[in-house]
Amino acid sequence: MKGKNEPFHSENIESWLRLIRAEGVGPVTFRRLLEHFGDFDRIFGASAVQLEKVEKVGRVTAERIARTRMNYDARKEMEQAARQGVCMIHWDDRRYPPPLKGIDDPPPVLYVKGALKRSDCLAIGIVGSRRCTHYGLEQAERFSHLLAAAGLTIVSGLARGIDSAAHRGALSASGRTIAVQGCGLANCFPPENQKVFDKIAENGAVISELPLMYEPLSENFPGRNRIIAGLSMGVLVVEAAPRSGALITAKAALEYNREVMAIPGRIDNPTSKGPHELIKQGARLIDSVEEIMDTLGIIGHGLKEHVSGRAAQTQKDVEAPLFDISRMNLSESEQAVLAVMDSQPLGAEEVIVAADRPAGAVQSALISLQLKGLLKQLPGNLYVRR
Repeated sequence: MKGKNEPFHSENIESWLRLIRAEGVGPVTFRRLLEHFGDFDRIFGASAVQLEKVEKVGRVTAERIARTRMNYDARKEMEQAARQGVCMIHWDDRRYPPPLKGIDDPPPVLYVKGALKRSDCLAIGIVGSRRCTHYGLEQAERFSHLLAAAGLTIVSGLARGIDSAAHRGALSASGRTIAVQGCGLANCFPPENQKVFDKIAENGAVISELPLMYEPLSENFPGRNRIIAGLSMGVLVVEAAPRSGALITAKAALEYNREVMAIPGRIDNPTSKGPHELIKQGARLIDSVEEIMDTLGIIGHGLKEHVSGRAAQTQKDVEAPLFDISRMNLSESEQAVLAVMDSQPLGAEEVIVAADRPAGAVQSALISLQLKGLLKQLPGNLYVRR
């Protein structure tokens, strides 16, 4: 998503780094400061008394900001990041993910190893327990594989267990995946995921809002979880204990008006309690990929131009639709079957005749196209294009 003549780091990233690293400045305060003063020169030149006039910035916080706002060595961070192939982008950069920018507390600066693409606006978060069952691992990897094969980007946290399985599933489908780390990108956490980390950077992106060398501390992970939710159209919880990070992600998804989905498990399994509680509270029970497609309501219909809060672009600037069937690498049989389908239901025998393909190949294509969200099966063994 980097333009030919685009700088590696976002323009004026030094000012963004200095302000977000000042004591007492988080994403919400950062936004309030910028909205109040209008530009960084005025923020850096303001007195503590002037800073105190910003909404919810008290005297103590204003003094801390005034004292530390120019202390951070942004130039050193930029150089070190560039050496490691990590770019830093702020929310005014066109590379910044539009869905994430739309939440209440977006990270002012993102560290990115790999590349973010516009198609990543079509993303599903898959999260769950580190201490999961074999069943949980299988389901996370299976759903991730099928969704990635259908053209969706899989977002997760690179943690042990369900997160790692979700990333592996997307990679096995040669699909895109984004890992959000709860530490700086000079680290890989957990360390045994270094190979997965490297593969994700080649087939998607590893991102963080934290300084490059920051250690994986427990207090970092709630912030990491909100980014997973913010990047995603919906979050699928596979297995999770009560009060787990996966449920924090689900809560953030609800706050950001995202879909929350959960896969049920055995009633005697402690890691089933989280998904079951979400289902009781209204989360969509998921037992097939088709359920996810129905929940999102987009596959097979395309997407209108993504709205990122700005005025409509001119025709010259309009990009191609986000969802493009050509990206799904359909087999010849799948293409033949899809070509004969329209909004009118057809029986399997009718499809076989119209597609002029062997019965076995057509039956396999019908199943595959359902999994990819392009066909829907109706009662009476009828099929219709979604």
